[in-house]
Amino acid sequence: MSTPVLPGRAEVVAMLAAFGRRAAESVPESLGSLELTWLTAEFEQRYGIELELSDERFAAVRTVDDAVVLLREAVQAAAASPGGVARS
Repeated sequence: MSTPVLPGRAEVVAMLAAFGRRAAESVPESLGSLELTWLTAEFEQRYGIELELSDERFAAVRTVDDAVVLLREAVQAAAASPGGVARS
């Protein structure tokens, strides 16, 4: 079984920069719910996995670093499940 490629901060910032077509340097540390919703959809498409987030877990993601942790956990959980992670 291979080790999944985990998303890093730079990749998450790049995905957020694509939202609103802005430079990575202009991505704020704090995330609004619209940005997080968009990031979740972008992440699911890119990694081929579905995030199942409770309202509480979704609300707990307030910063880029929070999002990185959440997305890394999702990749690791998907890799541990039957079928693994499909990454395009």
